[in-house]
Amino acid sequence: MSTPRAQAPSFTAAHFRAALGMFATGVTIVTARTAEGQRVGLTANSFNSVSLAPPLVLWSLGRSAGTMPAFARGSHYAINILAADQRELAERFASKTADRFAGVAWREGGSGAPLIDGAAAVFECFNRSQYEEGDHVIFVGEVERCSVTVGATPLIFHGGRYFSELPL
Repeated sequence: MSTPRAQAPSFTAAHFRAALGMFATGVTIVTARTAEGQRVGLTANSFNSVSLAPPLVLWSLGRSAGTMPAFARGSHYAINILAADQRELAERFASKTADRFAGVAWREGGSGAPLIDGAAAVFECFNRSQYEEGDHVIFVGEVERCSVTVGATPLIFHGGRYFSELPL
């Protein structure tokens, strides 16, 4: 008996990307340190809760990302959920800027990962597991510490644009 397989897509990559863009998400900056102690970080909107007990979250990173070695080998990282007034940081950490942390207010987390000041929420995670799927790696983090900025409004990404609130 043959193993069931998915049918070939009936759409283009551009169409798929446009359809995905219709799902409004929050915006995060995922941060860590390399084995040499260098700070690394990137903008990601592929963030999701997994479990309350134990507390687990996930995010994904393209296999070809320059920061992949730091995240794949590191024991800890932080997921910083950006506040509505942090759009510039989202754009900076999504760019090819050499030192993304230049001039950025941050503090060191309990495991050494940089925590972005002013974030709406922060999750400090143990790098629990990784799953290779398609052109990305899914990281599952076990949350060791988390914090919330009371009253913060999150930055939102929808249809390829940033919003401080969703249009009605």
